[in-house]
Amino acid sequence: MLERCCLTVSANSSYRNTTEDIALLTGLTISFKTQQTMVQSHEFEEPEAHSLVQEVSIDGGTARLIPIEGEDSPCWKNYKAVHLAPEGVVGAWISDNPALTTWLNKQPLDMPLFCTGDGHDGIWNLFDEINPAVQRIEILDWYHLMENLEKVGGVDEPTV
Repeated sequence: MLERCCLTVSANSSYRNTTEDIALLTGLTISFKTQQTMVQSHEFEEPEAHSLVQEVSIDGGTARLIPIEGEDSPCWKNYKAVHLAPEGVVGAWISDNPALTTWLNKQPLDMPLFCTGDGHDGIWNLFDEINPAVQRIEILDWYHLMENLEKVGGVDEPTV
C-alpha cells in the first residue's frame, strides 16, 4: 500500500515534494531518493485498449527534467502522448517513437481509423507507421486548423 501511495504521489509532483505529501498522507517519512528509486525500478504495465479503437490522437512536446542532487544539470526531452478513443486509453513515450508505434499497432484498430494531430511532420510520420492494412482518415486538430486559416485570411470567428 505504501509503495502504491509513493508511485501515485510521485506521478503528480516532483520527487522533492513527494516526501512532504507522503508524510502528510501516511505519517511516514520516505526520502525523495527512495521514491525515485521505487519509481525507476517499478515495472509499469503498458495500457491496453479492450475494444476497437476508432480514434487516435497524437501530440508531442518537450519536458524539462530536473536532476536530483549529484546528477547532471537539467535537460530537455521530447515526448509523444497518445489518446485512444472511445475507451480513453492514454500512453506517453520519451524519445522513443519506435516503442510508441509498436504499442499502437498492438491495439485493436478499427477501420477506418480517425487520426488527429497538429500538422507537425513528426506526428504525421508516426501515423504513417500504423499497420498499412488499416485505412486512416487524418484530421488536423481544431486549434491548428484555425491558426492556419487565420494565416491565409480564410476564417471569420463564429458568432454565438
